[in-house]
Amino acid sequence: MAENLEAILSQLTQPDNAVIQQATAQLKQAFKDPAIIPALCAVMSGSQNPQIRQSAAVMLRLRVKKHWKKISPEDRESLKAGVLQVLMQEPEHTVQHSLSQLCAVMVKHETPDRWPALLQLLNESTKSSNPHVRQVGLMLLDKVVESNPKAFEPHYSHLLQLFCTVLQDHNNPTSLYYCILTLTAMTAYTGTEEIKRMRSIVPSLIVALQHLIKADQNQASEAMEVLNELMESDVSIIVPHVAEIVCFCLEVGSDTTLTNSLRVKALSCIALLIKLKSKTVLKQKLLSPILLSIFPVLCAAPPPGEQDPEDEEDDSAAGTDNDNPKHCAAQIIDTMALHMPPEKLFQQLMPFIQTAITSENPYEKKGGLMCLAVLSEGCADHIRTKLLSSILQTVCQCLSDTNQVVRSASLFALGQFSEHLQPDVSKYCDELMPLLLGYLSSLNQGKVGHVTKAFYALENFMENLGANIEPYLPTLMGTMLSALNNSENLKIKELAVSSIGAIANAAKGLLVPYFTPVIESLKSFLTTTTEEMRSLQTQSLDTLSVLARTIGNNVFSPLAAECVQLGLNLTETIDDPDLRRCTYTLFSAVSTVSPDCLTPHLTAITTIMLLTLKSNEGITTHIEEDKTFVLLDDDDDDDDNDVVKDADHFLEDEPEADFHDVAGFSVGNAYIDEKEDACNALGEIAFSTGAAFQPFLESSFQQVYQMRGFPHEDVRRAAFGAMGQFCRAQHQMWKNNPTEANHQYLLTLLHVVLPCFVEAVRKEIERRVVMGILEIMNNVMKQCREEAFKNPAHLKDISNVIRDVLEKKTVCQGSGDDADDDQQAEYDAMLQEFAGEGIPIVASSVPADNFAPYLNHLLPLLIRKAKSTCTVADRSFSVGTIGEILQALVSVSGGQGVASKLSNRLLPVLVAGVRDSDPEVRNNSVFGLGCLAQATGPIGISDYPMMLSVFSNMLTRESDLRVIDNLCAALCRMIMSNVDAVPLEQVVPALVARLPLKEDLEENKTVFSCLAMLYTHSPALVVTLMKPIVAASSHVLGTKDINKETEHTLVMLMKEFGQHHSADFQAAVTSLPGEQQAKLSAAISAS
Repeated sequence: MAENLEAILSQLTQPDNAVIQQATAQLKQAFKDPAIIPALCAVMSGSQNPQIRQSAAVMLRLRVKKHWKKISPEDRESLKAGVLQVLMQEPEHTVQHSLSQLCAVMVKHETPDRWPALLQLLNESTKSSNPHVRQVGLMLLDKVVESNPKAFEPHYSHLLQLFCTVLQDHNNPTSLYYCILTLTAMTAYTGTEEIKRMRSIVPSLIVALQHLIKADQNQASEAMEVLNELMESDVSIIVPHVAEIVCFCLEVGSDTTLTNSLRVKALSCIALLIKLKSKTVLKQKLLSPILLSIFPVLCAAPPPGEQDPEDEEDDSAAGTDNDNPKHCAAQIIDTMALHMPPEKLFQQLMPFIQTAITSENPYEKKGGLMCLAVLSEGCADHIRTKLLSSILQTVCQCLSDTNQVVRSASLFALGQFSEHLQPDVSKYCDELMPLLLGYLSSLNQGKVGHVTKAFYALENFMENLGANIEPYLPTLMGTMLSALNNSENLKIKELAVSSIGAIANAAKGLLVPYFTPVIESLKSFLTTTTEEMRSLQTQSLDTLSVLARTIGNNVFSPLAAECVQLGLNLTETIDDPDLRRCTYTLFSAVSTVSPDCLTPHLTAITTIMLLTLKSNEGITTHIEEDKTFVLLDDDDDDDDNDVVKDADHFLEDEPEADFHDVAGFSVGNAYIDEKEDACNALGEIAFSTGAAFQPFLESSFQQVYQMRGFPHEDVRRAAFGAMGQFCRAQHQMWKNNPTEANHQYLLTLLHVVLPCFVEAVRKEIERRVVMGILEIMNNVMKQCREEAFKNPAHLKDISNVIRDVLEKKTVCQGSGDDADDDQQAEYDAMLQEFAGEGIPIVASSVPADNFAPYLNHLLPLLIRKAKSTCTVADRSFSVGTIGEILQALVSVSGGQGVASKLSNRLLPVLVAGVRDSDPEVRNNSVFGLGCLAQATGPIGISDYPMMLSVFSNMLTRESDLRVIDNLCAALCRMIMSNVDAVPLEQVVPALVARLPLKEDLEENKTVFSCLAMLYTHSPALVVTLMKPIVAASSHVLGTKDINKETEHTLVMLMKEFGQHHSADFQAAVTSLPGEQQAKLSAAISAS
């Protein structure tokens, strides 16, 4: 059979399709013969043609991979012995490679302890004095360890001893290469003892990589992955060698004679190191050398006659970020911003930026602008409070530079500022909007690449303007509608459609006059089916979703049913992940406007979204070998019923079957986005449609729950968000239909979801995901209140995980490194703020005595952040959270007793806060003092004289309007809690003189409730102040500044004035401007 088989394999190499098809048919027939295994072995060892020997090895590998259990024990043993013998005799490297891959597949089934000959061969060959034999042995070692790393764990210590020797063999770069790849495969599975030995290997590893770079840059680029793997598996391995690694990576990343791929690997390694060990980088004074090396990379001019990818006019540069050293240099700055304290970073970085921006070299200017742009996310607070005006001035000046490269970079910077520096950047609306509109109108529409950048900056800026966009609406909408109707360029139309979405986010109901022409244009784009229109169609769906959420229910509701049908038609007729993603967003938006329109279609909608979550579509494998033979090993005997896989076995085996023998795999961004949006949409639709979604809740929950471990962080974050939304949806269903079944299902969901959140907060590696989990956990607790804590374990677990975050003990925070450092990255502070926001929510959901033991542990962590050495953001967060905790204690059983016990600890912190230099800290401290008076009730009277003295001093010198509003509210809380402890004749006139409230309008409820109470308690005093009270009332009645309850309180007070003090009341009303009189009369008449 072997001779016949060799002839068939030979025919497969012929350049004739008919011959290949005939040979394929013969081969399929041959595969049904049990003798196929020994025959392939014979060809693999005996053929004179290396290509045929390789083909036999590949086909054996495929056979072993799929049908190992069907191969007879005799053939298995024969194959195990034969492949090792052939490997050591094989002269051709390509065939050796295929043979070692065959061994790797066999190791999946025959672990090393059941294949002693393999271990013996590895032991002998890797220590051989013959370099060629040693190289083959190391290649085999790489393949088998990579295939089944766990099975080799007992041998790791021995292997690490071997690597110490191999890494010194600098004259044999291929051996170095395979040695490093094996080390990479092992790293994730090493134990404590191996980690110690691996630490000692790192210096030799760096030297070996340096030699490998000289010999083969492609192999070196692949081998560089070992550094990332070491850091991600156990960063403690590299900590003693951080300076050496940084020095090596900077050397490689800066060397323009090396390939981009290799330089990117080195620079990415530095970015990861900063992400994981930023404090070590700072402590070892490595920030300066890193900046010295990467700034020239960031500012480098492209080769003569070329442009940077992002500056090319066409879109061919899309997706080149990963192999571009300049983008990696910017990514390092971005990572620094996200993971280092801004004060320490800016101190060293600003001189580089200032030098670059004032340079005559356009690429140096561009580098400085790119640097400012990427800093804006991680250091937003620092820039907003200390640098915004000067930085905006610089960037706007660059917008009029003669060089388009500089102008493009300034547009990118403005877009980034608009995204991350809100609300402060919007205050420059009057300067920036005319500048951006003027710039856009001056452009040559033919230069679509640059026009795209101008649209990006304009869109990001105007999206956050709110009602301030109104003066610019006619110009903006004239420009956009003109582009939709007149431009021949589809990209320009797409940009205009996207901008209309941004305008709608700001303008909301102000856009109604333009709604009809916009919808007509969108409909024409959405009903087309041509491929070249796909991108425009996708953007139109996105903008339609924005309009659904912003334009107003009355305007959009008539279109809701049509939108749902349109989305369903598109998902049925067009197979495109971006388009599906946008239809999910549309369904989600429509559910908030007109949930009934979705109800008849929920079966179809949930089915397609759950299919998206289950799908492996978009996962691309990078096969190492020629795929010619993959088709030849069909499941020809799959119908044999000798093997029955149960579901668990299937789930366990399938990923191995999918991804074995691949050099790697990647998931297309569009498919990630589709899964993310499917999770988000399922959660929102469940909440919006209520009882109609109940039949789909369990299946949706189960599938979303599976996504919580998805490799991409955005999908994980969305999955946790959807799980929280399902809890909120079920709570709403139970409230609307309070059956025992609904209640039990809610408790079951909470029992699964809350512990899942807690575990993920502790173990998740990405901060953004943890922030998302904390946010949705807070929302679930806020809505479900005591139901979330029916299981007593939840109170303990949630309180403890909040404490872990505040103590920086979670994985994403580095598990407690430098927990006492007052200076930290802004994102680290934000993470703690998300955790801190949960404390008052818990406090308001359970009896105070139950929470008190946990609160006693949490409060010192909050108080520590109120120190003067902490950042403004930390101080504000600390006193603000303390205030909200006290406010929560007002309304729970036992709250007064707990608040009174805490008073002595909290009063000094809050009093110190009212003297802070920052108005937000003062504001939050004043709020906290008012809540302390309210929470302690009569027990807190002894503190009143001191608090009144503090407030009296503040009232005379405070200039910040929000702080003054909160002073008024704090005084009102004191009066309502202990009216007899306040000198009303002095306090109330001073309070009323500062009405109406100017900024913190939520406190209108507190102030007017207090005035109504005072009228009952001390009517004579209130009547003497009737004129300013009526004037203040006229400003808020009939407006959105007060809620319905406060409006009712105020109207009743005005009626009391009118009935019992008509002359004074009429005099007070008459003294008002006509418009105010009319508003007051209308409000009183309407009640």
